[in-house]
Amino acid sequence: MTVLETLSEHGAFGGVQGFYRHASTAIGLPMKFGVYRPPQALAGARVPALVWLAGLTCTEETFAIKAGAQRAAADLGLMLVTPDTSPRDTGTAGADASWDFGHGAGFYLDATQAPWAARWRMESYVTLELPELLAAHFPWQRERLGLFGHSMGGHGALTLALRHPGMFASVSAFAPVAAPMQCPWGVKAFTNYLGADRSAWAAHDATELLRSGARAPALLVDQGLADKFLDEQLKIDAFEAACREAGQPLTLRRHAGYDHGYFFIASFVEDHLRFHARALAT
Repeated sequence: MTVLETLSEHGAFGGVQGFYRHASTAIGLPMKFGVYRPPQALAGARVPALVWLAGLTCTEETFAIKAGAQRAAADLGLMLVTPDTSPRDTGTAGADASWDFGHGAGFYLDATQAPWAARWRMESYVTLELPELLAAHFPWQRERLGLFGHSMGGHGALTLALRHPGMFASVSAFAPVAAPMQCPWGVKAFTNYLGADRSAWAAHDATELLRSGARAPALLVDQGLADKFLDEQLKIDAFEAACREAGQPLTLRRHAGYDHGYFFIASFVEDHLRFHARALAT
């Protein structure tokens, strides 16, 4: 069994918010993640788990500190899991050269190009290693697993659900990078992580995955209309059209006056938790 190092634990709404570190076999380096155990878990119940994939520059702490989700998670009996966004302290040349690539910007895929392929294996980490950690160390009700995320993490939530059918019983996103092949963030990441072959890119683009026949559980997506990244980076209209053409169930809510940050997420995170709780209860 993988050994977990407890970095800190904090009482919150009758449960415990903890942060942990372990030696990752997928990444080949130590990785950190957070887990909020609701009071039902502390009382001995096995509970559904909801994994949050954070955005560019974020860490395992960002959502836990900023989103204000623990109160609703305690009421609903949901365990919240927050992995880091990339490997850290890799010593890889160029990994800290820009804020939107490298450290803090794993894009939730397994890189195929040197030097990134050695450590940037976030798809394997989230879909293979992390569930095994939860099963071994936390009171997770196995097979009751949901996934959501923000921005780059919204991209991750959508693509991982589409690429791994049946793994996630519920999926949602805030302001996702929904068609990364069409935006600067995605082109930069895919060129470096995956190489020049755009067919390899399409396998990690939610809009293209829908066009190729992939499907996910019914989706909830929230998008702020004051988001400065909306037009250039997120491409939510293209994703909505792909869902409509594919018959993919989607509830897309557009919100006037909301930007890309955590005030937006905190405003609607309870809606997402209740959405997931309903799906994970069936």
